[in-house]
Amino acid sequence: MFKNQPKGLFALALANTGERFGYYTMLAIFLLFLQAKFGFTAAVAGQFYAIFLAAVYFMPVLGGWLADKIGYGKCVVVGVCIMFAGYCCLAIPTDVFASRGAAMALMIGALLLIALGTGLFKGNLQVMTGNLYDDPKYSQKRDSGFSLFYMAINIGAMFAPTAATALTNSHLAKAGLIYKADIPALAHQYLGGTLADPSALEGLKAMMPGSDVAAMNLADFSHFYIDKLSTAYNLGFAVACVSLIFSIAIYFGFRSWFAHADVNTKQAAASAAPVEELTPKQTKDRIVALIFVFAVVIFFWMAFHQNGSSLTYFARDYTQTSVSGPLRIGFSIWPLFLIALSIYTLFGIFQSEKRSSQLACTVVTLLLWGGAYVLYKGMGDVVNILPQQFQQFNPFFVVALTPVSMALFGALAKKGKEPSAPRKIGLGMFVAALGYLIMLAASKGQPAPSELISVGGVSPDPVVPTYLISTYLVLTFAELLLSPMGISFVSKVAPPKYKGLMMGLWFAATAIGNYLSSIPSMLWDNVPLWVNWSVLMALCVISGCIMFAMLRKIEAASA
Repeated sequence: MFKNQPKGLFALALANTGERFGYYTMLAIFLLFLQAKFGFTAAVAGQFYAIFLAAVYFMPVLGGWLADKIGYGKCVVVGVCIMFAGYCCLAIPTDVFASRGAAMALMIGALLLIALGTGLFKGNLQVMTGNLYDDPKYSQKRDSGFSLFYMAINIGAMFAPTAATALTNSHLAKAGLIYKADIPALAHQYLGGTLADPSALEGLKAMMPGSDVAAMNLADFSHFYIDKLSTAYNLGFAVACVSLIFSIAIYFGFRSWFAHADVNTKQAAASAAPVEELTPKQTKDRIVALIFVFAVVIFFWMAFHQNGSSLTYFARDYTQTSVSGPLRIGFSIWPLFLIALSIYTLFGIFQSEKRSSQLACTVVTLLLWGGAYVLYKGMGDVVNILPQQFQQFNPFFVVALTPVSMALFGALAKKGKEPSAPRKIGLGMFVAALGYLIMLAASKGQPAPSELISVGGVSPDPVVPTYLISTYLVLTFAELLLSPMGISFVSKVAPPKYKGLMMGLWFAATAIGNYLSSIPSMLWDNVPLWVNWSVLMALCVISGCIMFAMLRKIEAASA
């Protein structure tokens, strides 16, 4: 699967891995940070989350337009510097009780810097990756190359929730505290004079191991807990600063591998390099085809990005907070990582041409399985779960299933039966709908979010974690059909002089979908659970139908 790929792919993919690790570490705790530090409701926190995601994915339009004029590499480097400044600002602890306005202003300024820097970095790095495959020697490897690129992104994302969780638990433990999801909301209600039954907060306080904590009154405890939890989240944001240093080191250290791909049409014309020429009609047809694709994927991202909002709320309020038996291996990142690696070495056994390589892959696979088993046996009989830990399943599934996806489509390609990228996107929409069918089953008989306060703040009969894990698995199948294939399609079909802009518009479509992802959060406290999941299912099915209705026109333009 790695054979005959341009070596520049690996340098660009690793540079992106570092940046995405920091971003997803931040994103894993961002919504929880908003509620813990500022006492936001689910609806308000969901709006902040959605607006930030929309900004992050809309800024590549500006970044792409600028790169078409001054160059992709320049924008990537400037973007990293701006992101670094943003994450540094977000990592600064602030006292929300002393100056709420200042704390809010610093946070919003940091988010704007992160969004702008990401806009300059992300799309243009992917354009350079696509440019590697303009070489006829690699043109047939474009889809598989972007699958590997996407897999590398998710290696970073896979470790992010664990990093955030470890930092949170470690910092709270030093203060004599333990993490409890409902303490911040109760503490804010107490301090605001709206907590009807302070005994609930008193009971949670009594669980804390620190002697200093035990001596505090509820007001002091509320201030102390919110301050320490917020600072723990600040440490999680600081991780992104470190990861960006790794990314830029990779970028400059291996720049010679992809420097030839850092060329826009203006630079190519100045150097007399050959540039693909299109007629005005071809340019128009390609842009129209891309716009159809952009319109459809909006609704995928709306459904997919519930991982940081409504699915996180469901994990917190409706899902068991501990797990036993074999399933607990899913909540330890290192066994998962070893299992994911073993998928690649397992495929290596069958794909290697030399017997010595096959033997080496066999030995490594067995060692990886053995290591995963040892780590699993060393886990406690019962493992406690934090809401953000469910977010590690999607990137794990992406990393583990990428070789399966590549092998399947590679086999179909040899038979001349591989679906086109637009067809894969349409299929992905139907698969995403199945993910929310699982959530419908999980929500059967559960009280509406508006009824939780009357039953103690969480479901009296929480569901097993399997429901959420299964939903993430199905959504990952959809993602593998849609996201890397969509990026590959844009890099192939975009008219040469608009490559940066078209990649930016792909992210703009993602941005709109990310903003619309706030709708379930806005509805969360006002409708039964099944309404949220049904809306998402219906939108995915309708979008898939539209995609297939326009398929011939889109495929003709990209031929």
